[in-house]
Amino acid sequence: MVRRALSDATDDSLKENSRRAPVSAQKPTKMRRETLRDKRVRRAEDDEDVADDAHLNGHDEARDVQGGNEDGAEGEIEDEDEADDEDTGGSPKGRKRARANTIGDSHPTDGNVKGKQKAVTLPRDVDGFIPGSIMRIQLRNFVTYDYVEFFPGPHLNMILGPNGRASELSAFVKLGTSDGHIEIELKGPKGKPNLVIRRTLSATSKSSQFILNGHAMSGREVNQRMAELNVQLLRETQRAAGNENLTAWHDTLITAGKELKHLETTLTADREQLKTLQERNANLERDVKRYEERRAIEKEIELLELMLPFVEYTEAKRKYDQLKAAQTEMHEKVKKLNESNAPYINLTKKMDKQLKDLQDLREKKKSATQQKFASMKRKWQENLTLEGQAEELKNELDNLKTREKNRLKEIQKSEKTVENLQKNIDNPPKIEDVEAIKEQLKQLRAESRDVTERQGDLQERQRTCIEEESRHKMELENARRNLRQLDDVNSRRLKELEKVDKDAADVVQWLRQNRHRFRMDIIEPPILSCAVPDTKFATAVEACFNFNDLRTFVAQCQEDATLLNRLVVDSPDALGRRVRINSWFRPRPEYADPPMSAEELRGLGFDGYASDFIQCPDGLRPFLHSTLNLHRTAIAVQAPNRVDAGRAMEVVARSGGASYIVGNTYNQVSRSRYGQQKAQNQTRDIRHARFFLFADADPAQKAAAENAIREAEFHLEGCKKQINELSVEDSKIRAEINEFSSKNNALEKRKKAAIDIKKKLETMKLKLVSEQGQLDRLRKQPSVDAERAKLKSKILKCSAQRVIVLKDYEKLAREAIASQTEASKVALEALQVAANHAQLKAMCSEREDEMQKALAEFNKVRQEYQIAKLDSRAKLDASKEKINSVDEELRARFQEMEQTGEAQKRSVEELTVELQTQQEKLELSMHTNPGVVDQYKKRQEAIAELERQIEEREEKVQKKERAIKLARDNWEPALTRLVESVGQKFSAAFDRIGCAGEIKLTPHEDYDKWAIDILVKFRDHEKLQLLTGERQSGGERSLTTIMYLMSLTEEARTPFSLVDEINQGMDARAERAVHNSLVEVTCKSDSGQYFLITPKLLADLLYHERMKVLCVNNGEWLPEETDRVGNMMRMIEGYVNHRSRASA
Repeated sequence: MVRRALSDATDDSLKENSRRAPVSAQKPTKMRRETLRDKRVRRAEDDEDVADDAHLNGHDEARDVQGGNEDGAEGEIEDEDEADDEDTGGSPKGRKRARANTIGDSHPTDGNVKGKQKAVTLPRDVDGFIPGSIMRIQLRNFVTYDYVEFFPGPHLNMILGPNGRASELSAFVKLGTSDGHIEIELKGPKGKPNLVIRRTLSATSKSSQFILNGHAMSGREVNQRMAELNVQLLRETQRAAGNENLTAWHDTLITAGKELKHLETTLTADREQLKTLQERNANLERDVKRYEERRAIEKEIELLELMLPFVEYTEAKRKYDQLKAAQTEMHEKVKKLNESNAPYINLTKKMDKQLKDLQDLREKKKSATQQKFASMKRKWQENLTLEGQAEELKNELDNLKTREKNRLKEIQKSEKTVENLQKNIDNPPKIEDVEAIKEQLKQLRAESRDVTERQGDLQERQRTCIEEESRHKMELENARRNLRQLDDVNSRRLKELEKVDKDAADVVQWLRQNRHRFRMDIIEPPILSCAVPDTKFATAVEACFNFNDLRTFVAQCQEDATLLNRLVVDSPDALGRRVRINSWFRPRPEYADPPMSAEELRGLGFDGYASDFIQCPDGLRPFLHSTLNLHRTAIAVQAPNRVDAGRAMEVVARSGGASYIVGNTYNQVSRSRYGQQKAQNQTRDIRHARFFLFADADPAQKAAAENAIREAEFHLEGCKKQINELSVEDSKIRAEINEFSSKNNALEKRKKAAIDIKKKLETMKLKLVSEQGQLDRLRKQPSVDAERAKLKSKILKCSAQRVIVLKDYEKLAREAIASQTEASKVALEALQVAANHAQLKAMCSEREDEMQKALAEFNKVRQEYQIAKLDSRAKLDASKEKINSVDEELRARFQEMEQTGEAQKRSVEELTVELQTQQEKLELSMHTNPGVVDQYKKRQEAIAELERQIEEREEKVQKKERAIKLARDNWEPALTRLVESVGQKFSAAFDRIGCAGEIKLTPHEDYDKWAIDILVKFRDHEKLQLLTGERQSGGERSLTTIMYLMSLTEEARTPFSLVDEINQGMDARAERAVHNSLVEVTCKSDSGQYFLITPKLLADLLYHERMKVLCVNNGEWLPEETDRVGNMMRMIEGYVNHRSRASA
């Protein structure tokens, strides 16, 4: 394929169609300068290019000789490994890269380039094909192809057919299939088998696999085999034609030129750096000397700081030894004092025991005495008790007269009470006959029983009526609750609408309050008026609506639609402000039939149409069908895997296109308006439902709830009326019952009065008996004299008991005195022992004080000893740590001083003074950065290394200069001859079509910026102008490209070349002229294989017998493959034979 020259006006990719060597696409400059390094002529396809170009690459313009920018960096097609293997000379089978010799000079294997060399290819076989030519192409499941295979000819092949495109490798696989492949068969070298290359493609992966002659291989290995056949991928002009060593020489010049420039730049920088380093080190020498002086003082300070902890440890150790001896001496003194105090301590312990025994005995005597006193106290208390009893008996004796007078008064009172009771009993009041009253009550209750039965019957009817009223109230409450629950869904939806469109929500509320202003109902937006009862389908159904559809108000007549817009949109009459809403009305909307029948729908695995799963007012259906096509949108949610995507697309496209949803994917099928009007399918993922997941109220349920409310209210009214009637009847019965109750109460009162009188008489009789008994007891009590004698006897007995108690008390008093005397004796003995014990304890205390004093002195010495021990150990550790922290040199010097005894000659004070002196000297010394010496030494090493590198680079520069001169002497003459040869053919080609063209070589100091400039003139009044993307038209650029390619054809070494849609954009005159030139050049006997791919051609073009025309037929109604179809030559021969027979 030929690639179009690039400019600022084009967006063509500069990448090579090989995934092994990605190329950065740099923006080209405005001037068209086709550098020799970056100019590309598409001669053959690698396997990935077959994938890219078998679908004709999708571009309407020719794809060019790739123009480079002035940086010469667009689109290297080889990676580093390929560059290392690039041929620079020799035979086609064994060419070798130019290698550098031991001194770095690059030279080709064949330096003889004198005279013009004819480009050669591998020898043509007997079948007319050059090795490397394409003999067969096979495609399976590729873009729109199920399967196709065709066989190109060895010369010009014109492939005519529709174009196709895809953005990813996996997209080349035909829709509805999982994989496919591209296979080409290349002519092998003479006497060897052909090469069959297959690349497999997967619809689910961006990767692919190469198969060469049935064996899996990498893309690199395939490219190596292609190189053996001289198949070149997007080679530059100098690689496609001319001397075979041009590329190697040019690469040598580019590489060596860059390396030389880099070496010279580096060498200059190194020399400047060397000079700078030398100057800097000269400035550092004085600082280094000061640093060394200061370092000597620091060494001395380090030695003193090392000696100081050692001497401190020595002195601490000496003090430790002294305190250790003093501690031993004090320990012996304490030990002797402790031994001399032992007898006194033992005697003290013995007296402690004796004193305790006496105190225990005293307590025992004391306790016995206390017990005697307690017994005395008890006897005295007993005496007092007897004395109290005697006093009470005496008082009782004195009260006998008073008691007698009281007894006589009681007798008189009882006699009078008996008299009164007997009188009342003998003269009782008149008493009614109780039995007669009971008989009257019995007759009254018999008369009231009928009224009671009527009241029971009435109460039963009232109870039944109340229960019925209660049941209807519960039914009413349930119906109202159900209605509130149904209305609550609408409320939540209204709140959701208010969140997303407050104006629409306000209009809804206004409409609900102003329904009377419209002739017919204005149907609220689908977000409120539609519901999906089965929530499984909510997401799919909501995907059929866009946001505006969900907020649309639907009017059912033109009058209402006009009024709604006038009140809400055009004026603030309704809401007090103007708002923007979506409204819809169609007088008689028309909509197409569903794309498939119910049987087809189920057969394809769909659950139904979207309209089957939605509930809405009837007036909303025209909007849903005519605008949203819900009746034409099939849905498969329950089992989406059952849907055949290809078959579904075919059936839906049959009616001109529609939509269907499979799982979470929305498919929009339509037919192209151009060409064969192929079916197209656009897919998108659908979002989770937001509004239709609210289960809306079922209108039937809502109507049923409202009917239940009305029915319950009707029954409640009937119950209330019946209750009122029963209340009147109840009042009458209650009046009769009250009358009977009054009569009954009067009889009960009379009966109670008679009974109470009887009870009172019985009570008086019982009381009379009781009072008579009390009177008899008072009269029978004994006389006063007998009682007096009895009391005197008791007083004498009590006095005798008191005498006995007093005698016992006297005995106890004597025993207590004796016990107290013994206790006193024990107490005196204990006092004597305590005094002796106190004296002994005082003596022991003096001795203890002496010992404690000695012990305190011992503890003090011991504490000082412990401190000295810890101090010496810490100073020993510090000394060891200091010794371990210094370097070996200082440690060795210190050890020498320690062995000679010099380290112990000075005291801590002397070392401290000397250390302070050295530190003061250090402070007076000018401070130098410690890194100065290291920097100085490192710089010295860097200077030596840099001098060595400069010497080496100077040698390399000389070698590169020799290599560049040798390569340029070979490359420039050969390149000039190639450009002149191609330029002559290019100018001649333009002359033949009445235009002018010229090619010239433009040198540059950078070899990668040498360029071939193409100058063209298409009109007589113009001058030759540089070919750019801005100055010439697309057709002019395409014409220039094909002329340039044809000029290269005789020089080319490739087995086949290819151009894609090169005629697109040309006018008829230019296209015909180009075609004739192309046929003339590519149909010569020694021409290689050539491919022209185009969707269309002019009529009556030049034809040559070496041409082969391949027509790509693709569509829904292709006949089965037979020998009679697909071979144009057979079709032409058949037509000629038919004409011959007809004329005969």
